[in-house]
Amino acid sequence: MAHSTIAVTLSQQLFKRTTVLFPHSSFRSRSLLPSSSSSSSVSFSPNFHTPLSSSFALRASSSSSSSTSSTAAMGETIAAVDAGMDAVQRRLMFEDECILVDENDRVVGHDSKYNCHLMEKIEAENLLHRAFSVFLFNSKYELLLQQRSGTKVTFPLVWTNTCCSHPLYRESELIEEDALGVRNAAQRKLLDELGIVAEDVPVDQFLPLGRILYKAPSDGKWGEHELDYLLFIVRDVKVNPNPDEVADIRYVNRDQLKELLRKADAGEGGLKLSPWFRLVVDNFLFKWWDHLEQGTLGQVADMKTIHKLS
Repeated sequence: MAHSTIAVTLSQQLFKRTTVLFPHSSFRSRSLLPSSSSSSSVSFSPNFHTPLSSSFALRASSSSSSSTSSTAAMGETIAAVDAGMDAVQRRLMFEDECILVDENDRVVGHDSKYNCHLMEKIEAENLLHRAFSVFLFNSKYELLLQQRSGTKVTFPLVWTNTCCSHPLYRESELIEEDALGVRNAAQRKLLDELGIVAEDVPVDQFLPLGRILYKAPSDGKWGEHELDYLLFIVRDVKVNPNPDEVADIRYVNRDQLKELLRKADAGEGGLKLSPWFRLVVDNFLFKWWDHLEQGTLGQVADMKTIHKLS
């Protein structure tokens, strides 16, 4: 898809969203749900999954030439700002719609992955989106780590847990009961990032252990502000990493992970860990690892508390 087409579509989507406003003057240009909405009451457009290219064609046919020219100019400006962005990451940034939540994890709307990761918007509008972090262990209780691709917009080339991403604003990933929507998203992204097929990671095998809320800048422009679901799963899987997402992988035991932490703290070889992974390591991981091996992991699951970490 051409960059200008993506950018034009984004601009049109942003324009469309301004028709849904807060009842007071400082509104945000994104769709909003009432704070009391639940997943079962969300109404979805029949064109919810329409590809951006098709969406653009449909809208363009009904627009006046002057309106189209104005929107195109705006879209080209947006495209030019991020001309150096990897094409795959650009597509995901503009097409993927993250789930916006408040600090109690209630859905309040949705916005593009692009907007959700701009530190300027995070700080100005307190944008908070739902996320998940998968910790996949093999039958020897070794943890699978990945090094993020160098083309990633946020935190390129850092080492982190098995898979870290976002449930999207779609019906299957908004299901609140037993965190099913998040587990569906985890299964989807394990395939996208690591080539792990759905049959190897059934959704009922993910154990949600807790939620953390954190904010972390990546560089001067991008960052994260996430309410992150922590999911454990024990499976022996075949891994086929997607180079657009993953630079490297490795399984580690406890001692090997501790050595990795030591090297990161010492700055050896430029090794870096993602901030969310480090928060989980420092607050929960080794205790949970013990329970995993003892078969008592369910005893420490706590999905009622949202841990605010920094």
